[in-house]
Amino acid sequence: MFKNSKTSYGVVAIFLHWLMALTVFGLFGLGLYMVELTYYDSWYKGSLDLHKSIGLSLAAVFVFRLLWRHFSVKPSPIGSNKQLNQLAQTAHILMYLFLLIIMVSGYLISTADGRPIEVFGFFYVKAIDFAFDSQADIAGQIHFYSACLLIGFVVLHVLGALKHHFIDKDKTLIRMITLQKDD
Repeated sequence: MFKNSKTSYGVVAIFLHWLMALTVFGLFGLGLYMVELTYYDSWYKGSLDLHKSIGLSLAAVFVFRLLWRHFSVKPSPIGSNKQLNQLAQTAHILMYLFLLIIMVSGYLISTADGRPIEVFGFFYVKAIDFAFDSQADIAGQIHFYSACLLIGFVVLHVLGALKHHFIDKDKTLIRMITLQKDD
């Protein structure tokens, strides 16, 4: 099943979900590692370039995921608790918002000196023509705290999925792990 249905997610949505999840965790771990490096560390520039390239690639996947989500059928939530369903929907929106903030602030950090961002040595993403005082520092703080908040919401997301699986014993987690046949 390529596309979503009213009761299950398709292969594209599942793939995008897990690709982004693993990438976010990887970037968060790499980011935490990078802040401990000094300028003279041999891996300082390489880790920074890798973080930027993966981050910009994630931004492209993010845009595609938003478009896919907008133009695809959204499976109905499992469970009848409208308040919990609304809370879950709000948490998803906040995760998307924090991702956007992280991506924009990362771009602002990387282009604060007016230089473009090289992506895996294949192409460059141009710097915008304006900058503001302490752009890299301010964007860096926003980037860090938004990433921490995102990880906090991801932990809540995972706990919610585990609650659905082990306590509610429904298919919420299963339908994001495997392809399901429509009932």
